[in-house]
This record gives sequence, C-alpha cells and structure tokens, in this order.
Amino acid sequence: MVNFRPIDRATPFLFPPSVEDWLPKDHLARFVVDIIDQLDLSSLSRQYRGTVSAAYHPTVMLGLLVYGYATGVYSSRRIEAATRDSIAFRYIAANEQPDHDSLCTFRRRFLKEIEVLFVQVLCIARQMKLLKLGTIALDGTKVHANASRHSALSYGHAQKIEAQLEAEVKEMLARAEAADQEPLPKGLSLPKELALREARLAAIRQAKAQLEARAAERDAREKADFEAKMTARDEKTTRTGKKPRGKPPPPPSPGVRPSDQINLTDADSRIMPATGKGFEQSYNAQAAVDTESMLIVATGMAQVATDKQQVEPMLEALAELPEELGRVKHLLADTGYFSAANVESCIEAKIEPLLAAGRDKHHPHWEDRFTEPPPLNEPASAVERMKHRLKTRQGRKRYGLRKQTVEPVFGIIKSVMRFRQFLLRGLVAVQGEWKLVTLAWNIKRMAALAG
Repeated sequence: MVNFRPIDRATPFLFPPSVEDWLPKDHLARFVVDIIDQLDLSSLSRQYRGTVSAAYHPTVMLGLLVYGYATGVYSSRRIEAATRDSIAFRYIAANEQPDHDSLCTFRRRFLKEIEVLFVQVLCIARQMKLLKLGTIALDGTKVHANASRHSALSYGHAQKIEAQLEAEVKEMLARAEAADQEPLPKGLSLPKELALREARLAAIRQAKAQLEARAAERDAREKADFEAKMTARDEKTTRTGKKPRGKPPPPPSPGVRPSDQINLTDADSRIMPATGKGFEQSYNAQAAVDTESMLIVATGMAQVATDKQQVEPMLEALAELPEELGRVKHLLADTGYFSAANVESCIEAKIEPLLAAGRDKHHPHWEDRFTEPPPLNEPASAVERMKHRLKTRQGRKRYGLRKQTVEPVFGIIKSVMRFRQFLLRGLVAVQGEWKLVTLAWNIKRMAALAG
C-alpha cells in the first residue's frame, strides 16, 4: 500500500504564523530587507503630510519595488498580486497588500531620491568589503522605450499633414461663409471639425518645433566633431611633415532633414538600431561597472545610438562618488567611446584611459599574446601613448576585463531580471527607472558576493 502524506487544508494554525518562518535564512528577500533597513529614508518620509489615512512605510514600498525589479516583476499590478500569492513579497510587505495605485505613485514620486539611495547602497557595499574602486568598465545597451516606433512622425510627413490640415481649414471656413447658398452635409458640425483640425495643427507644429530644436543641437555637435577631426589632421601634418592619408572628412550639412523623426508617445525616445531586429524606439542606457565586484557604480542615459559623447558625463558621475569608495584608476571602453577628446578628458580626470581605437582581429597570431611592442617614439600624443599601452601584455590583460565585466551585467539584467523595456516615459523618468534597475542589480549582486 502506498504511503502518502496527509492533505489537510481546513485545520487552523495552532499558533499564530510568523513571516520570519516563511523564507530560508539565505533568501534574497531577507537580504533586500536588511539592506533597505540600513538606508536613510528620511528624505522620503518627510514628504508624507500625515493628514490622510495611514500610508505604507517607504521601507515596504521601496523593498517591494527593488525585489520586484531584481526578480523580473515590474508592473505595479503584478507586484500587488504577488503580495498575496508570493511568500517572498508577503515577507517584504510584512503581510500587507499595498494597492497598485500606491506602488505606481511611489515609484513616480521618488525617482529623484533613488539617486541618493543608489550611492548609499554602494557605501554599504564598501563597509561589507565588497567594493573598492579601481578599474571601471563602461558600456551602453539599448533598452526599448514604452512607445512603438510606428508612433513616430517624420519632419517631411509632418509638413505634408500640416499643409493638408491648413487646406481643410480654409475649405471649411469657405463652406461656413457660403452656408446660406449651399447646405452643409447632414451631421457635419463645422465648429467641431475646425476645433479638431486646429488641435491637430497645434500638435504638428509643436512636433516640428521640437525637431528643429534637435536639429540645432545636432548641428552644433557635428560642427564640433568636424572641427576636432580637422584639428587632429592639421596637428598630425605638422608633427610628421606628411599629408594624412585618405580624404578629409566632409563638412556637416546643417538644418532639419525630412527623415528626422519624433515619437508622439514618448518624444524623448529615439529610433535606434537593435541587434538583429532592425530599428526600435529606444534609449541608450549607460553603466560603469567595477571589474572586481561587478557592481554598477555610475549610470547614464543617452538619446543617441552612439556612445562617443558619454565619456565626459560618466567621468563627472564618477567624480561625484564619495571618497570612501576609493579612486578610479583605469577606464575600459570599446571603440565606440574612442576619440582624442575623450582620451584627454580621462587624463585630466587622472584616470588612465584604455579605449579601443579599432576592432581587434578575430584570430591573431599566438605569438602576439607573448610579445611586447617596440618602444614608443617620442614625442608622442596622448592617443599614441594609449594605443601603445593597449598593445602591451599588461594593457591587453587589463582591457580583457571589459568584455567579461560589463557585458555579463547587461546580459543578466535583460535575460535573468527580464528588464528589456521601460515602464515610464520621458527622459527624466527613464533615468530614474534605470537607476532603480541598477540599484536592484547591485543589491542582488551583493547578496551573491556575501554568500
């Protein structure tokens, strides 16, 4: 006879249950609660007025969001359901069930404060001897915006729609004047139709103004890049006495292009190339990762697909970190970040740059890994010195840490934590949500490092 365990769902507990008994001692939810209990949340608590019904404590709300992002549960409705269905979420919520409106409001309301909490978590990691800054790997990844690329409007199409709407408005005004001689179609309300087209015209003109402003920023950026390239060519000609090989870079063409687009759902997002998927409406999320601990120590958000302009903002973010975390000595980045200006910026910040100046061969000769390059000819520029360091055995070994540091972090965030699209819209909100994602990653990584 088979011996089964008895099934009993009706007998009540003999003693009151305790949430402390629900989870294993080494569960991630316990670690999240322990870390958040050490944070200074006074900047959040002070913003509660206390004049309405009792609010959920910030430690509970933040804990639910952090654990949700760490485990791939982002929707406020799913988190609300999890506080009933999941033991881990019930433990963090202390057996409370915050509604999805409260969770959504908390997330939007305190995005700015998460920046301070992010640094506090890094300081806790330092106290736990899990983090000491030294070598940092920088990279970016495209994250889908909460908008479809099919909601984009190009400047050329906007001009066509604007002309069409203006013609319709003139036609309707003429029909209104001649209404006594020619009756209007049944059911047509000219005031309603005119108001609808005026609203559409206002939206189209606003979109065109934003595209023109973006074009002006792009013109200034491209002009600066062109001048920097020409200056570098002139300096090389003066130094070597030889004309640089290849054609000089063409000057940029200013003005708005008919293909320039703006998204009507999230105007701050941009069309960016997606690996193997053509183009998607995205943001370019940046992260600086410590090579020893794989903790993210600084973040950024770009509205362009290229990474070349992201070095200086990241250097500023690294400079603002507390001194107790240590000093960044080396910055590793792929060829997308390389430029002479970025190399100079790193040197001015007293950080040794190792920015790939080009793509390496896939199958180099085996002797290349065991040989040193010939001595550098003096005088040499900062870029030439960096290129020489990258050819040395020590430089190649250090640069090799880049790929095995930052790319696995992005892979885990997208595949394990399943964060592939922002929930919020707008650059400021997206920056805060990315900070929340990386905060959740850091706490999850600290739990793994602490064992």
